[in-house]
Amino acid sequence: MYKAGDVILAQIQFTDTFEIKKRPSVILFEEFDNVIVAGITSNLRMEGISLSKDEGAIKDSIIKLNYIFTISTKMIVKKLFSLSITKKKLLYQELTNRLSELIN
Repeated sequence: MYKAGDVILAQIQFTDTFEIKKRPSVILFEEFDNVIVAGITSNLRMEGISLSKDEGAIKDSIIKLNYIFTISTKMIVKKLFSLSITKKKLLYQELTNRLSELIN
């Protein structure tokens, strides 16, 4: 099965259209064949956490913390690589910080 920190290629529906494309995402949480993921973009002007080719990305990218959604495991095409422990800790720390801002 998949685990938190796995970078996957998945069938993703865009929020502004009904179009579905294969896009990279990072798994945040998986349970009962439902997977919560954060989208990944190669648009380096976007805000988020950087992800480099040296870390396994096809090209330098950004993990978008403002683009989180749930998909079925059936939408996953394949696992690409896993984030390092250091990068995974950074990801969850940034998510925690953003969520904490909502309650303060």
